Amino acid sequence: MNRYPLWKSLLFAGVMLLALALALPNVFGSAPALQLSRKDGELFKGVGAAQPFLDQLAREQVTPDASFVEAGRVVMRFADVPTQLKARDLIEASAPGAYAIATTFASRAPAWVRAIGLKPMSLGLDLRGGIYLVYEVDVDGAVKQTLQRLERDYRLALREKKIQYESVEGGAGGIAVTIKDPTKLEAAKSALAAVDPDVTLAASEATLRATLSEAQVKKRQDFAIQQNITALGNRVNALGVSEASVQRQGANRIAVQLPGVQDASEVIRLLGKTATLEFRLVDQTGNALEAQQTGRPPLGTKLYKERNGRPVLLKREVIVSGEQLTDATSTFQQGEPAVSIRLDARGGEEMLRTTRENLGKPMAVVFIERERQLRDQGGQKVAIDVTKEEVINTATIRGVFSNQFQITGLTGREGQELAKLLRAGALAAPVFIVEQRLIGPSLGQDNIDKGMRALLIGSALLFAFMMAYYSAFGLVANFVLICNVVLLTACLSLFGAALTLPGIAGIMLTVGMAVDANILIYERIREELRLGNTPHAAIKAGFEKALSAIADANFTTLIAGVVLFLFGTGPIKGFAVVLSVGILTTLFTALMGTRTVIGLFWGQRASIKHLPV
Repeated sequence: MNRYPLWKSLLFAGVMLLALALALPNVFGSAPALQLSRKDGELFKGVGAAQPFLDQLAREQVTPDASFVEAGRVVMRFADVPTQLKARDLIEASAPGAYAIATTFASRAPAWVRAIGLKPMSLGLDLRGGIYLVYEVDVDGAVKQTLQRLERDYRLALREKKIQYESVEGGAGGIAVTIKDPTKLEAAKSALAAVDPDVTLAASEATLRATLSEAQVKKRQDFAIQQNITALGNRVNALGVSEASVQRQGANRIAVQLPGVQDASEVIRLLGKTATLEFRLVDQTGNALEAQQTGRPPLGTKLYKERNGRPVLLKREVIVSGEQLTDATSTFQQGEPAVSIRLDARGGEEMLRTTRENLGKPMAVVFIERERQLRDQGGQKVAIDVTKEEVINTATIRGVFSNQFQITGLTGREGQELAKLLRAGALAAPVFIVEQRLIGPSLGQDNIDKGMRALLIGSALLFAFMMAYYSAFGLVANFVLICNVVLLTACLSLFGAALTLPGIAGIMLTVGMAVDANILIYERIREELRLGNTPHAAIKAGFEKALSAIADANFTTLIAGVVLFLFGTGPIKGFAVVLSVGILTTLFTALMGTRTVIGLFWGQRASIKHLPV
């Protein structure tokens, strides 16, 4: 007899039972849903958290198919998209700005499946529908912002060391610092070097020139891209979008995928907004109207406009900038909308020093927003970078404060939006949309239907061929292929990998490659039978001699899959994940699964005259 070890058979059976359980949620499919999270950061708790929303919708005769709390968020599932969008509008109207409401999809799996923690595969953008955006990062703007920050920090460092200077001016090539007393040039150089040791400082008479090398410029550009990825990710989370993807694409681009999101205008408006704040003292000695007419503000000042169009002169020295903010929340002060600001330690110290030294003097809050606009120049569309700077609030310093205070002068919506942008983190460099695609859920479902149809047709033809060519052993191969697909689905569900259209192609390729292993084994068994070996010896030799060929073929393909994952982006990564996991499940099912089934039906017999192969 050719018995297969019992523990290996039990291991295969146990793994497949577990795989069936993990893959089960994928059978039920998904439906349009709303995902609600609180904007104040608090989590929904308990089964009754969704009841107020259900009562509100019931009054408008809108009834969800199911509702539950998941990861601190209320999820409500609906029968169709129109009902989903109507429910979203009703909830937004009842409590504007209180909740982040994401339009998404939820599994139709019954409550007991969710209760034991089973989840279906997440679907990618091309299958679920949603928004695909590609942003280009203005890396030159990142270097310019770095020089502006250094210019501000240099002024502060010289003031702290009590070194008087005539000017600190930034330009395209760097920053020029002119010292009033040439004998303090070395002291000034040491103070500036402490601000950023990586910056190259060159002394000439009473002037220090700070420049960045090519390597330092490249380093700051890469940092800006990574910081923007983090900031965009935070903004996506603030919107309440689940299963979103924010990844670098190429040298200076960022790809954002938002599966299930259907409201493109709100997302695009908030994601790419480069908004920050600056706090400056108002200059009370100069004439703002005269500076506006002549176009030449007094030395050490900068001309701005308030929201009503009135000009105002502010001092060039920035007290605190948006990058020093650690938290921002929208609130109300004396019945008016306000934004509560919290600063980091350095920003708090500077604000404390400024308010202590300038009691009774006015301080302004400058709102800065950058965007790229397309304008006609010579009959061609040319991208122009536009920076909007306006004073949103001017108030007299009545008391000393440091790292916690409030700003007013905003509408309720502006306050909520500004707080969200500041809390998510300022973009390190402006970003501009270079590609935008809105994929509807119907198109995503069409992709699923076509992909599944191709998989079923391909599998049916493959099954027919294996049964016709290998008889009963072909049935075994077909059963093992089904086990392989179930195990692959279970792994993707367990690891939370997103299934995309290329991922479906990866499953089809896995099925095709998996049958190769069975063919190698069966052809080896046929060869052993032709050499005159007994059926039991042929089975044993077939598996042993085919093992090296199967391992080599799959290992080389696995290397290709790993390389695709490491260097590919977006859909290529999805294909690589499915292919790599599929190779591992193929090795398990083809070697252990096929041997288990053949051992069960033919290995138990004392003598076999003929193998149906």
